[in-house]
Amino acid sequence: MSLQMSARVPLDASAAFRIPLLVYPHCLIHPGLVPVIGVLEEPVQAPHCEHAFCNACITQWFSQQQICPVDRTVVTLAHLRPVPRIMRNMLSKLQITCENAVFGCKAVLRLDQLQSHLKDCEHNPKRPVMCGEGCGLEMPKDELPNHNCIKHLRSVVQQQQSKIAELEKTAAEHKHQLAEQKRDIQLLKAYMRAIRSANPNLQNLEETIEYNEILDITLPNRHPAMSCITEEIIRWVNSLQPARVTRWGGMISTPDAVLQAVIKRSLIDSGCPLSIVNDLIENAHERNWPQGLATLETRQMNRRYYENYVAKRIPGKQAVVVMACENQHMGEDMILEPGLVMIFAHGVEEIL
Repeated sequence: MSLQMSARVPLDASAAFRIPLLVYPHCLIHPGLVPVIGVLEEPVQAPHCEHAFCNACITQWFSQQQICPVDRTVVTLAHLRPVPRIMRNMLSKLQITCENAVFGCKAVLRLDQLQSHLKDCEHNPKRPVMCGEGCGLEMPKDELPNHNCIKHLRSVVQQQQSKIAELEKTAAEHKHQLAEQKRDIQLLKAYMRAIRSANPNLQNLEETIEYNEILDITLPNRHPAMSCITEEIIRWVNSLQPARVTRWGGMISTPDAVLQAVIKRSLIDSGCPLSIVNDLIENAHERNWPQGLATLETRQMNRRYYENYVAKRIPGKQAVVVMACENQHMGEDMILEPGLVMIFAHGVEEIL
């Protein structure tokens, strides 16, 4: 057994079994490789000479030489076997002092009870305790006298500040990357605008293809004739003038039948495909609007998103059409198929 385990020596005067110490099973190896008498811990024995040793002691011995420490016969770690049961029983009945006796523990107990006692021994210098001065740090008991709450808390603050600095650095890097990506996107948009301005047919073709792809997802079983209708819708939308709404508060969410008829006539006169005229007029009233526009409360809550609409002016009217094919970037709660008609008392301007 090890030197720090020297407390595990049978109590000759008070032992339940008064057997002379040298007759009782004991280890003859010390980690320093000098003989010392002590109680066997996790005992094993050599197969031929049957000398017994602590498992830890003989393992350390074999790291230097492969012979029995007593009679020098050749033996290896693989040859070792558990000691007989009678020896284990004798060891378990030993009355020994606690390892923490030098720290004030006066417990005397059987060897087989030692491990459970050590877990809860209040004299164990390494038993975890919590600082009662306010910082709440858990530490070994023998470190408590030298503990300084202020020093500990200062260390915690420094660690947190280091973590915050690292997070700020990471956030700055992500912000820089995001700015670069936004700049690249703006550049690509500028290139696309230049290409579309140079070739209007390309713009029409691109938008037609994009809208057909959307329909492939939403209406996979649509009739082939719908593709022709889609191209007609795209052509009509592209013929309208882009619009900007300067006063969203002037929106008329419940237009009467007369106003709806006036807007419908303007849609037809502008070349709107007859297949969608009635749907657009139905979508001019808040009762048919999507969830994000259905009530005054939701409209006020989502007002900051209005500027993201791509709107086209209905010729000669204070009204715009917001087509789904041009507003796929908006959420489902802000757009309807084939589009919305928004009528205003004032505040609609054409973008020249």
